[in-house]
Amino acid sequence: MNDLLIGIIKNSALLIIDMQRDFCSGGALPVPGCDDIVPIINEYIELFQGRKVIASRDWHPPNHISFKSRGGPWPPHCIQGTKGAEFHPNLKLPRDTIVISKAYLPDKEAYSAFDGTELHYVLSKLGIRRLFVTGVATEYCVKETVIDALKLGYEVVVLEDAIRGISLKGSEEAITEMLMNGAVLASIKEVKVFDV
Repeated sequence: MNDLLIGIIKNSALLIIDMQRDFCSGGALPVPGCDDIVPIINEYIELFQGRKVIASRDWHPPNHISFKSRGGPWPPHCIQGTKGAEFHPNLKLPRDTIVISKAYLPDKEAYSAFDGTELHYVLSKLGIRRLFVTGVATEYCVKETVIDALKLGYEVVVLEDAIRGISLKGSEEAITEMLMNGAVLASIKEVKVFDV
């Protein structure tokens, strides 16, 4: 038995960040290793059976401010209604998954799943206090979502075996920042479901 176990308890939810086609292999803005974590995220989804699963997605208009055509840093990606904006085809999202769309306004960037969305309201209504976070990219949307969640008073467990970043250095720095702000790191062998 592990020395340290983190409990998936009744007020826990799984938050999957931006596991969309454009961020995986063959996409417009691929994150290295994105495809590799899909089976691991599916394992977490299994653990969360009967509990809430939330999936955020970039939902950009074609003229989004983050795109290079408007002076932003990124190529066009995750444009509303396109194949690239779809969730990874092998991701086994439950039918009752709550989908949170972000960065949907042309003139506003939003890395965090809390930025300009109803996520905090939804979690509050559901009585969720502990968030287990997976997805991409570690140094952008994962980090910003985790930092916002911590500021809002949630307990946050970053599932380190189910996140991927654009660069190793950026990922390491992001993980350090999340830890310094109060997040906890865990992997699949360190989480346990408690029926309470």
